[in-house]
Amino acid sequence: MTDPWVALEPGADPSERARMLRLAHETFTEAGTVPRPVRPVVADSWRRSARAGVGPDGSASVELMDGDLGVYRAEHPLARVMPLFRELLGTFAADGEHLLAVCDAHGRLLWVEGHASTRRQAGLMNFVPGARWAETAVGTNAPGTAVALDRPVQVFAAEHFIRRVQPWTCAAAPVHDPRTGRVLGAVDITGGDGLAHPHSLGFVQAVARAAESHLALLAPEMPAAGLPELTALGRDEAQLLTGGRRIRLSRRHSEIMVLLTRHPEGLTGDELLCALYEDESVTPVTLRAELARLRRVLGPGLLASRPYRLTVPVESDVSVVERRLETGAVTAAATAYSGPLLPASQAPSVVRLRRRLADGLRTALIARRDPDLLADWAHTPWGEDDFEVWRALVAARPTAAARSRLAALEAELSAPGVRRRGVAAPEALRPGP
Repeated sequence: MTDPWVALEPGADPSERARMLRLAHETFTEAGTVPRPVRPVVADSWRRSARAGVGPDGSASVELMDGDLGVYRAEHPLARVMPLFRELLGTFAADGEHLLAVCDAHGRLLWVEGHASTRRQAGLMNFVPGARWAETAVGTNAPGTAVALDRPVQVFAAEHFIRRVQPWTCAAAPVHDPRTGRVLGAVDITGGDGLAHPHSLGFVQAVARAAESHLALLAPEMPAAGLPELTALGRDEAQLLTGGRRIRLSRRHSEIMVLLTRHPEGLTGDELLCALYEDESVTPVTLRAELARLRRVLGPGLLASRPYRLTVPVESDVSVVERRLETGAVTAAATAYSGPLLPASQAPSVVRLRRRLADGLRTALIARRDPDLLADWAHTPWGEDDFEVWRALVAARPTAAARSRLAALEAELSAPGVRRRGVAAPEALRPGP
């Protein structure tokens, strides 16, 4: 095999290879060993699938439906390149009786399009929009494994971990945010044995690269009507995008801007003092000096006084998360939440808002019981000691690693003088007495 990521070497008999793979799959499910001719990438994926508790007779579950799916798809970055995917892959999929599929970074299928009868057949195994095809949910499969490994991969026949998927062949490649390098999801082509060819893997890889290039050419997404945008989640110093400028604000200016975006009607000097400072000895003169400096940073016309207020609406990532939670779009809210609000801030009003937003999201995640979303939260600095989230994760996906972490937290919490924490870090996120 010249390329370990391609399922069949030139000249190989697909039928014979499929037969050998079925025997190898039976050996693995019965004895836990992986015989030849299983590729190393597939063998590693089978082992990960087994460790994740995936059974060979399992099936995908549909987790995003109706309004939640619609909102999430509309706001997902890959929605901007769906016309490109359809142009490059749509006709190929329809003419070849294949399917074009696009998933998010969690392996959830967002779009599944192509030949009508093939779509119906794929629907029998829940290969449909909204279904979770992460490797940890349904085992080895091209879109889920491509996202897990962050590289293009082809999966042929009985290389699929779940038996009901083994009549299919698929090739997928991850798509990255060109600005941050973050995996946004994957583009996939799914169909019959004819896709077990190096060209199909190279094709989807080229399409993924074209999508990344297209995203790089698109102007950054701006709020409605070109309004300024404040980014304050997961960073100690907020960033303001306004008039084509990216302004990095100081910590105090970040706090002021967060509060003013929350109060479009404005705040008096006394209200801002109470919101910003625990120390009652701080004088109005100090605050006025900070506001004067902020006005110079922002430029003319954006910050008014008497009361202090922003002259135009400013969109913020905090508001985006709140709106999505209010509409029940929990997955979309979790995607938009990049960390605690100004985590180093001790401004009383910011601390309260930070706690309320984090607690609201984690409560929604626990209620949703989505193991991927829970795992994402549990493996962040702010969620690594979150007992309730780890407990929910173990209930949803009882892996050995998750059970071990939960046991460690239980032992820690049983120590004298230790009380249960909701969100452990930073300190301001911990629930009060």
